[in-house]
Amino acid sequence: QGQLDESGGGLVQAGSSLRLSCAASGRNISDYNMAWYRQAPGKEREIVASISWSGANINYATYSVKHRFTIIRDNAKNTLYLQMNSLEPEDTAMYYCNSAYHNGPYYFNWGTGAQVTVSS
Repeated sequence: QGQLDESGGGLVQAGSSLRLSCAASGRNISDYNMAWYRQAPGKEREIVASISWSGANINYATYSVKHRFTIIRDNAKNTLYLQMNSLEPEDTAMYYCNSAYHNGPYYFNWGTGAQVTVSS
């Protein structure tokens, strides 16, 4: 099972930008469709954005996220990124990365996540 290490979170004001990183080890992300997930307090974990193993297919969960966030994969660095612009208080959550397969297994152990807190 691969390991994931998320970083880049922080406390920012609304309208700010953050770039999250997810460094993988033990498995190559190039073999998997990957995604960013988030879990807000008291809510279920939800997918934010996904990218196919080749990078050819990218999907965002909502219209709002699609026009503010960008998911990027660097297979050479075995790292997944999430560029987040125009952050809103509703984006406050713990952010995680992992593989992305409908009803499929997760091929990496969950990391500890990156906390993003957006103040209004």
